[in-house]
Amino acid sequence: MKMRYKLPRKYTPVVFAFYMSAVMALLMCMVIVAINTGVDGHYFIRVIKAYALAMPSAFVFLQLVRPLVVRLVNATVAS
Repeated sequence: MKMRYKLPRKYTPVVFAFYMSAVMALLMCMVIVAINTGVDGHYFIRVIKAYALAMPSAFVFLQLVRPLVVRLVNATVAS
């Protein structure tokens, strides 16, 4: 029987922010690098360099703006 480690449910917002920032930062880096410098043999190296800066920044900013976004959603969507 294989044991799988999972984080406690209380960390759901942090885990969500981590995955969301990881995916969105990568997609945005790919698009921005392609637009600014083109797609050539060094494209993925430039994307990884941009991603190394963007991902931690995105994670921190997601944590900071989460309360504001939750309030905006609650004000916009019927309960």
